[in-house]
Amino acid sequence: MEYNQLNTLEQYRIIVDECQELYSRKLEDYGSVWRVLRVPSLTDQLYIKAKRIRTLEESESQMIAEGIEGELIAIVNYSVMALIQLEKGVADHIDIDTEKAVELYKEQRQRIEELMMAKNHDYGEAWRQMRMSSLTDMILQKLLRIKQIEDNSGKTLVSEGMDANFHDMFNYAVFALIRYKENE
Repeated sequence: MEYNQLNTLEQYRIIVDECQELYSRKLEDYGSVWRVLRVPSLTDQLYIKAKRIRTLEESESQMIAEGIEGELIAIVNYSVMALIQLEKGVADHIDIDTEKAVELYKEQRQRIEELMMAKNHDYGEAWRQMRMSSLTDMILQKLLRIKQIEDNSGKTLVSEGMDANFHDMFNYAVFALIRYKENE
Protein backbone atom coordinates (compact mmCIF):
# COMPACT_ATOMS: atom_id res chain seq x y z
CA MET A 1 0.00 0.00 0.00
CA GLU A 2 1.25 3.49 -0.84
CA TYR A 3 2.35 5.64 2.11
CA ASN A 4 -0.28 8.33 1.40
CA GLN A 5 -3.03 5.72 1.68
CA LEU A 6 -2.05 4.63 5.18
CA ASN A 7 -3.90 5.97 8.20
CA THR A 8 -2.27 8.42 10.56
CA LEU A 9 -1.24 5.83 13.13
CA GLU A 10 0.44 3.67 10.48
CA GLN A 11 2.27 6.69 9.03
CA TYR A 12 3.22 7.84 12.51
CA ARG A 13 4.69 4.46 13.43
CA ILE A 14 6.72 4.26 10.21
CA ILE A 15 8.27 7.68 10.94
CA VAL A 16 8.97 6.92 14.59
CA ASP A 17 10.49 3.57 13.60
CA GLU A 18 12.90 5.48 11.33
CA CYS A 19 13.77 7.89 14.15
CA GLN A 20 14.28 5.05 16.61
CA GLU A 21 16.47 3.20 14.11
CA LEU A 22 18.79 6.21 13.81
CA TYR A 23 18.82 6.58 17.61
CA SER A 24 19.83 2.91 17.91
CA ARG A 25 22.56 3.20 15.28
CA LYS A 26 24.01 6.23 17.02
CA LEU A 27 23.98 4.31 20.30
CA GLU A 28 26.14 1.69 18.58
CA ASP A 29 28.60 4.43 17.57
CA TYR A 30 28.67 6.50 20.76
CA GLY A 31 26.90 4.62 23.52
CA SER A 32 24.58 6.56 25.79
CA VAL A 33 26.93 9.52 26.17
CA TRP A 34 23.89 11.82 26.15
CA ARG A 35 23.19 10.64 29.71
CA VAL A 36 25.71 13.26 30.92
CA LEU A 37 23.70 16.12 29.37
CA ARG A 38 21.56 18.19 31.67
CA VAL A 39 18.04 18.92 30.43
CA PRO A 40 18.86 22.57 29.59
CA SER A 41 21.69 21.32 27.35
CA LEU A 42 19.23 19.09 25.52
CA THR A 43 16.81 22.01 25.29
CA ASP A 44 19.55 24.09 23.70
CA GLN A 45 20.32 21.29 21.22
CA LEU A 46 16.63 21.18 20.33
CA TYR A 47 16.58 24.94 19.95
CA ILE A 48 19.54 24.81 17.55
CA LYS A 49 17.77 22.20 15.42
CA ALA A 50 14.45 24.10 15.35
CA LYS A 51 16.16 27.40 14.63
CA ARG A 52 18.05 25.82 11.73
CA ILE A 53 14.76 24.51 10.29
CA ARG A 54 13.28 27.99 10.49
CA THR A 55 16.36 29.51 8.87
CA LEU A 56 16.21 26.97 6.04
CA GLU A 57 12.51 27.66 5.53
CA GLU A 58 13.18 31.39 5.23
CA SER A 59 16.47 31.28 3.31
CA GLU A 60 16.97 30.94 -0.40
CA SER A 61 20.32 29.23 -0.01
CA GLN A 62 21.77 26.51 2.16
CA MET A 63 25.46 26.03 2.98
CA ILE A 64 25.28 22.61 4.68
CA ALA A 65 23.84 19.70 2.69
CA GLU A 66 21.84 18.25 5.60
CA GLY A 67 18.19 19.12 5.20
CA ILE A 68 15.13 19.80 7.30
CA GLU A 69 14.11 16.17 7.62
CA GLY A 70 17.33 15.26 9.44
CA GLU A 71 16.77 18.13 11.85
CA LEU A 72 13.21 16.95 12.51
CA ILE A 73 14.46 13.44 13.26
CA ALA A 74 16.94 14.98 15.69
CA ILE A 75 14.09 16.86 17.39
CA VAL A 76 12.22 13.59 17.85
CA ASN A 77 15.25 11.84 19.30
CA TYR A 78 16.48 14.70 21.50
CA SER A 79 12.95 15.05 22.88
CA VAL A 80 13.05 11.41 23.96
CA MET A 81 16.48 11.89 25.53
CA ALA A 82 15.21 14.91 27.45
CA LEU A 83 12.20 12.98 28.71
CA ILE A 84 14.45 10.16 29.88
CA GLN A 85 16.70 12.68 31.64
CA LEU A 86 13.67 14.25 33.34
CA GLU A 87 12.72 10.83 34.71
CA LYS A 88 16.12 9.32 35.49
CA GLY A 89 18.19 12.39 36.21
CA VAL A 90 21.61 13.15 34.80
CA ALA A 91 24.46 10.65 35.02
CA ASP A 92 28.16 11.43 35.46
CA HIS A 93 29.07 8.68 33.03
CA ILE A 94 27.46 6.20 30.63
CA ASP A 95 25.26 4.29 33.05
CA ILE A 96 22.97 2.39 30.68
CA ASP A 97 23.81 0.03 27.87
CA THR A 98 22.36 0.16 24.37
CA GLU A 99 19.62 -2.35 25.14
CA LYS A 100 18.39 -0.34 28.14
CA ALA A 101 18.59 2.94 26.20
CA VAL A 102 16.41 1.46 23.45
CA GLU A 103 13.97 0.10 26.04
CA LEU A 104 13.67 3.57 27.60
CA TYR A 105 13.10 5.07 24.14
CA LYS A 106 10.31 2.58 23.48
CA GLU A 107 8.63 3.42 26.80
CA GLN A 108 8.63 7.14 25.97
CA ARG A 109 7.50 6.45 22.43
CA GLN A 110 4.49 4.47 23.66
CA ARG A 111 3.40 7.24 26.04
CA ILE A 112 3.77 9.91 23.36
CA GLU A 113 1.89 7.83 20.78
CA GLU A 114 -1.04 7.40 23.19
CA LEU A 115 -1.10 11.16 23.74
CA MET A 116 -0.98 11.76 19.98
CA MET A 117 -3.93 9.45 19.39
CA ALA A 118 -6.04 11.19 22.04
CA LYS A 119 -5.16 14.69 20.84
CA ASN A 120 -5.48 13.77 17.19
CA HIS A 121 -8.98 12.48 17.87
CA ASP A 122 -10.01 15.60 19.77
CA TYR A 123 -8.42 18.04 17.32
CA GLY A 124 -9.62 16.21 14.21
CA GLU A 125 -6.19 15.95 12.60
CA ALA A 126 -5.93 19.74 12.36
CA TRP A 127 -2.15 19.41 11.88
CA ARG A 128 -2.78 18.15 8.34
CA GLN A 129 -4.08 21.61 7.38
CA MET A 130 -1.26 23.50 9.10
CA ARG A 131 1.53 25.09 7.12
CA MET A 132 4.91 23.45 7.53
CA SER A 133 6.23 26.76 8.85
CA SER A 134 3.55 26.70 11.55
CA LEU A 135 4.71 23.28 12.72
CA THR A 136 8.22 24.74 13.02
CA ASP A 137 6.89 27.75 14.92
CA MET A 138 4.98 25.50 17.31
CA ILE A 139 8.16 23.54 18.03
CA LEU A 140 10.03 26.81 18.70
CA GLN A 141 7.21 28.00 20.96
CA LYS A 142 7.36 24.77 22.98
CA LEU A 143 11.13 25.19 23.30
CA LEU A 144 10.80 28.73 24.56
CA ARG A 145 8.20 27.55 27.07
CA ILE A 146 10.59 24.88 28.31
CA LYS A 147 13.42 27.41 28.58
CA GLN A 148 11.15 29.66 30.67
CA ILE A 149 10.18 26.75 32.93
CA GLU A 150 13.88 25.89 33.30
CA ASP A 151 14.59 29.51 34.22
CA ASN A 152 11.82 29.19 36.84
CA SER A 153 13.60 26.17 38.38
CA GLY A 154 11.07 23.78 36.82
CA LYS A 155 8.06 25.37 38.50
CA THR A 156 4.82 26.37 36.82
CA LEU A 157 1.72 27.95 38.32
CA VAL A 158 -1.01 26.82 35.94
CA SER A 159 0.81 25.51 32.87
CA GLU A 160 1.84 22.06 31.73
CA GLY A 161 5.28 20.94 32.77
CA MET A 162 8.34 20.42 30.64
CA ASP A 163 7.43 16.84 29.80
CA ALA A 164 4.18 17.87 28.08
CA ASN A 165 6.12 20.33 25.92
CA PHE A 166 8.69 17.67 24.97
CA HIS A 167 5.80 15.34 24.07
CA ASP A 168 4.24 18.00 21.85
CA MET A 169 7.56 18.79 20.12
CA PHE A 170 8.07 15.13 19.39
CA ASN A 171 4.61 14.93 17.83
CA TYR A 172 4.91 18.16 15.81
CA ALA A 173 8.21 16.92 14.40
CA VAL A 174 6.67 13.55 13.49
CA PHE A 175 3.72 15.32 11.85
CA ALA A 176 6.13 17.41 9.78
CA LEU A 177 8.02 14.28 8.76
CA ILE A 178 4.75 12.62 7.74
CA ARG A 179 3.95 15.64 5.59
CA TYR A 180 7.40 15.56 3.98
CA LYS A 181 7.07 11.86 3.22
CA GLU A 182 3.61 12.39 1.72
CA ASN A 183 5.03 15.07 -0.59
CA GLU A 184 7.87 12.86 -1.90
